[in-house]
Amino acid sequence: MSSVPRLVIAAPSSGSGKTTVATGLMAAFAARGLAVSPHKVGPDYIDPGYHALATGRVGRNLDAYLCGAELIGPLFAHGARGCDLAVVEGVMGLYDGAAGEGELASTAQVAKLLRAPVVLVVDASSQSRSVAALVHGFASWDPEVRVAGVILNKVGSERHEAMLREALDASGVPVLGVLRRAPQVDTPSRHLGLVPVAERRAEAVSAVAAMAAQVAEGCDLDALAALARSAGALSGAAWDAAEAVESPTHDHPTRSAGQRAPVVAVAGGEAFTFSYAEHAELLTAAGAEVVTFDPLRDEQLPEGTGGLVIGGGFPEMYAPQLSANEPLRKAVAELAFGGAPVAAECAGLLYLARELDGQPMCGVIDAKARMHERLTLGYRDAVAVSDSVLAVAGTRMRGHEFHRTVVEPGAGASPAWGVRAPERRVEGFVQHGVHASYLHTHWASEPGVARRFVERCLTS
Repeated sequence: MSSVPRLVIAAPSSGSGKTTVATGLMAAFAARGLAVSPHKVGPDYIDPGYHALATGRVGRNLDAYLCGAELIGPLFAHGARGCDLAVVEGVMGLYDGAAGEGELASTAQVAKLLRAPVVLVVDASSQSRSVAALVHGFASWDPEVRVAGVILNKVGSERHEAMLREALDASGVPVLGVLRRAPQVDTPSRHLGLVPVAERRAEAVSAVAAMAAQVAEGCDLDALAALARSAGALSGAAWDAAEAVESPTHDHPTRSAGQRAPVVAVAGGEAFTFSYAEHAELLTAAGAEVVTFDPLRDEQLPEGTGGLVIGGGFPEMYAPQLSANEPLRKAVAELAFGGAPVAAECAGLLYLARELDGQPMCGVIDAKARMHERLTLGYRDAVAVSDSVLAVAGTRMRGHEFHRTVVEPGAGASPAWGVRAPERRVEGFVQHGVHASYLHTHWASEPGVARRFVERCLTS
């Protein structure tokens, strides 16, 4: 049973100011001495980095498409364990979810699953009385979604604020905050969204501090905290990595006497910032020692590396530096060609290719990668085509693609996945102990992935 007070911060559309308000609230509550649990609806890897800065805790994702609706409550309770309050930042517009899937993966669905009140952040910069119609529409659209407050963002003046408040008086939805335009809270963006914290830490710290100050000054924190306490209790146990990797039909990975835990090296640093915290937790629970390394700076893999995980990120921004680290590229290639388990997603795929935008990479995968003008974005239903270190052929998983690069060819002789939508195709590479693909997956949905990976580390 989880009764952690919680709020969902939503908006009518993207660009309304959800990240500013959610991150500012997290930091403002943390400044009051509260242990704040940060969460993000959807597959986004970048916003949780700013949430972590604001709270000092790991930012966690809640994605009903990737993990299934049944895991939203348990994953939330896992992240919020021991906290005084939780803030959940929504995705896109309140009712926007996976294309063609109704409410699935929407902020509204997650709010209902969490029995949490919703605070709607409205960009009021180009409206006055119409704000009441907009708020009324969102509050009444789904009676199961409790839109319990509004924060007005980008308000131009005191007169503008008065007009907005007057319009909302009859809506029945209280105004819990008013924020003026504040350029110091802006965070720079590029081709895949905000620039990650790891690439601009000093500036990010300043931006989060500015968000906290703006929210503390413009919002009624006491009223918001009281609203959070009105959330309904959640039944069921919190997700637990150790329980997840156990299987009634499969023994837990075991080591022979004297055999040390296999070291699984996980890429990090500025070029590889996309990861879900649960992946490392599952690997650890399955018996691995997880060690992070930085492909931009470390010239060797961690001592004793028996397996390698290279997640997503922005290698295209650092291709010359990654290429210049020739000792590490050779170490990665030697490990991969030696048959050790290697799991690479998106950015990891690019790093394992022969080259990226003309810069030599690890050469593990016989393919070339380059930037592309078209953005590839969306959820995917996938089935494993080939037996690999992650899954046996036929295993079904859901994933997410988000990149502005292309790899040629897009699949090897033994593809990783068969993907449905937007068109049926195979993609990715399975060879030696390597599983490399554009598809981002959330291993909490299929914990056997981590168990199988660690088993291969023990036997390779």
